Amino acid sequence: MDLGITGKWALVCGASKGLGLGCAQALVREGANVVIVARGAQQLETAAAELRAIHGGKAVNVIGVAADITTEHGRTAAFAAPGGPGSAFDIVVTNAGGPPPGDFRDWEREAWIKALDANMLTPIWLIRATVDGMAQRGFGRIVNITSGAVKAPIYNLGLSNGARNGLTGFIAGLARSGVAASNVTINNLLPGAFDTDRLRATMVTAAQKSGQTMDAALDARSKTIPAKRFGTSQEFGAICAFLCSQQASYITGQNILADGGGYPGTF
Repeated sequence: MDLGITGKWALVCGASKGLGLGCAQALVREGANVVIVARGAQQLETAAAELRAIHGGKAVNVIGVAADITTEHGRTAAFAAPGGPGSAFDIVVTNAGGPPPGDFRDWEREAWIKALDANMLTPIWLIRATVDGMAQRGFGRIVNITSGAVKAPIYNLGLSNGARNGLTGFIAGLARSGVAASNVTINNLLPGAFDTDRLRATMVTAAQKSGQTMDAALDARSKTIPAKRFGTSQEFGAICAFLCSQQASYITGQNILADGGGYPGTF
């Protein structure tokens, strides 16, 4: 299927590895130009080189911006990238690492503000900077990578639960506003357990507490998922690319859960 996004410009955050890179890969395969942003310059350049090599015969531009997208300076750098579209992106994929787990009794105001800045306010700022231009041009796709914990909150991820649910509520209203009539869609993509560095980092404590090796802990965790495996960044990216497609123009304001059947609810 041709997704109809050849030549479109996409901003993909947190794209040097993991789910963000998976999204960038899928968009590049569809012929989209991408500006990828991440904090680590070396890993970002490696990712950019990989993207340039998998273009599938379609001429694409791949621009890497080593910056922290959660800061004003980082966002300015992304929009000022030489050769990029400025703020005239057709596609925006927001993504930032989740805050650390812990007990809410230990979190001071600074920890909450940091979580809100990364996982709620930064996506809102990026949307504010791009959505009106999308509406004027008659095409826009915004995908926020949030978390399966939005559907089923995890106790020790309270910082993430709070910030991401705040974003979810905001998007529910904005996506149904006037921009929907201008072919601008805004959706949230909720990952469950995917084989990423983030998953492995969160499993370290679980392995230590259970006295298991890391491999044993990961194997035990994967068996709790109905699919009996972790997801891959490539299949996550494919879902993202479809939400960015011309064909997905009637899907907006939704929370798309990709978790291998892990969520037990009906809705």
